[in-house]
Amino acid sequence: MNELIILLFFLAAFISILVGTIAGFGMSTILLPIAVIFMDFKTALVLVAITHLSGSLGAATFFRQGLDKRLLLLFGAPSVILTILGAYIVIYVPQNILTIILGIFLLLFSIYSLRHPDFKINAGKLNNIIGGSLSGFLQGLMGIGGPLRGYFLISCDLDKTTYIATLAVIAILIDVTRIPIYLTTNLLGAQFYYLIPPLLVIGVLGSYTGKKIVNRIPQSTFKKIVLVAIGLASLLLIYNGIHSVI
Repeated sequence: MNELIILLFFLAAFISILVGTIAGFGMSTILLPIAVIFMDFKTALVLVAITHLSGSLGAATFFRQGLDKRLLLLFGAPSVILTILGAYIVIYVPQNILTIILGIFLLLFSIYSLRHPDFKINAGKLNNIIGGSLSGFLQGLMGIGGPLRGYFLISCDLDKTTYIATLAVIAILIDVTRIPIYLTTNLLGAQFYYLIPPLLVIGVLGSYTGKKIVNRIPQSTFKKIVLVAIGLASLLLIYNGIHSVI
């Protein structure tokens, strides 16, 4: 890759980390389609995953005071376990149909939640386990469990610090599970290793900038921003699903 392409890729990585930190998800949704313009899919998948891990580490560090360990255990543990299950059966399921269904589901519920701001999911033990399991399964199956995790946790009426910190740590657990598999199966060529250090730095800088912005956003406004982001992500899922069918 020439220098201009590298700079554009780094800029896209920073913006995606910034948006992903504020919304709690969406970094891969934004960056992966851009990355495949510059490189093959396998290379893009690994580099985006590494960038995602760095951004999540930064977010988890900067918002660590809000981490809910009980929620992390109830929601995060089944999410990681079901991610593995989803990854194993991915070859047997038509992903385009699932993508469209998930997109429609998220779109309808984001619209409903915006129209009914008092709506929330009871953050009980069973609901946390179900939400973590479903989002983890979809993460392994389609690589897009973030919007569903974001919707579920923001609907639990969490404050913004707890919401971001918990999502970030869950994302870390998922990334440290999948990245070693990518690397040991040689998905990333040695000629791209030099991109890893700057991407790690960009991940931290993007999450730090996102923290500064989040600190200035009122809680009520923050929830609306996340719901709008989920709605936009759902439209992208629907478009990608339909485009793959056509």
